[in-house]
Amino acid sequence: MKNSLCKKVIIALLSILIFGRAEAASEGPECVILLHGLARTEKSMHKLELHLKKHGFHVSNVEYPSLKENIQTLSVDTIEKARGECASLGASKIHFVTHSMGGILVRYYLEYNEIQGLGRVVMLSPPNRGSEIVDKLKDSPISEWIKIPAVHQLGTEKDSLPRSLGTPDYEVGIITGDRSISPLFSLLIPGEDDGKVSVENARLMGMKDFLVVHKAHPFIMNDETVLRQVTYFLEHGVFDRESQSNIHLKKDISLHSTP
Repeated sequence: MKNSLCKKVIIALLSILIFGRAEAASEGPECVILLHGLARTEKSMHKLELHLKKHGFHVSNVEYPSLKENIQTLSVDTIEKARGECASLGASKIHFVTHSMGGILVRYYLEYNEIQGLGRVVMLSPPNRGSEIVDKLKDSPISEWIKIPAVHQLGTEKDSLPRSLGTPDYEVGIITGDRSISPLFSLLIPGEDDGKVSVENARLMGMKDFLVVHKAHPFIMNDETVLRQVTYFLEHGVFDRESQSNIHLKKDISLHSTP
């Protein structure tokens, strides 16, 4: 009896170990795709990349030729490449963290493509409702000098690419800034802005959470508070407003947005 009982216990333990390991292996790692903004490179997301890796995420920090192609081409080519990197790691879940125009690339891609195991999306300073700067400059002489396809797609008109995209059916958290180091650009933007995007136009109908921090557009992805908030949203689906590290967050966190 004792031998029989011992055998049963051993078999049960082996089953737990074998199937437990198999289940863990099938889950695989979580991969985060990072997408930089217009006229930037993957180096601008390097601090964020290191932060995410430190917290156990695998990261695909891809560079793309933001000045050479339109948003549709950039979106498909870049995200397909990044998905391949995540797949090579056996990722069970894919998240996105974007800066500026990178958020529009994700929105366009997910409008027309399905990702099995899609996780959460964090957008930093995204022009979700377009850029007033593009509106102001498109009819000026300088517009003839700027031959950047993606720029001309980022206006605020109803038929502009950002505003033509639908409401997301995935979890989106948005962090934007209200500090500007570009006073001339800020004169062209109504309301609070980060020097490139107005706080209002960073909002997105259907977003899960929204934060405004006192940071400027070019550097928001390097701020320690923002880094912590990015990780928290990826893990919990909301931003952390309880921690003492959030004392610099603004009180206006309304989720309401107009189309």
